[in-house]
Amino acid sequence: MSLPDYYRYISIFAYYDGGISITFPDLPGCVSHADTDDEAVKNAKEVLMLHMRGMETDNDEITAPSPLKSIKCKKNEMAVLIEVFMPPFREKQNTKFIKKTLSVPYWLNAEAENKGINFSATLQNALKEQLNIQGDGKF
Repeated sequence: MSLPDYYRYISIFAYYDGGISITFPDLPGCVSHADTDDEAVKNAKEVLMLHMRGMETDNDEITAPSPLKSIKCKKNEMAVLIEVFMPPFREKQNTKFIKKTLSVPYWLNAEAENKGINFSATLQNALKEQLNIQGDGKF
């Protein structure tokens, strides 16, 4: 299944004394907050990318966005179309490193450190070999 390059969803910027609340009517749970309009647009894009990537990863059904004319705003609200370009974000998420805690015998650790062995590179290479993965393993 090919994933779309772009997602375009309508967000609601609700203005309060404490700042701007950001919600997406079509995406429950996709929320953020900001202090200024510029920050609100930036935060809306960021939360939309994170939310959509989570849905993609979880194989959730991604519904089409509602038409702009169907969005009703209150007096303190404004509808804002937010568009995100996903390929660079997906790539960044796929290559993000995570920290793992592991145990090795003391003597093996001492010998490896003495020889200047890079533990991360060694573990990555061993895992690729064990999993029969060629190259960088990107999908």
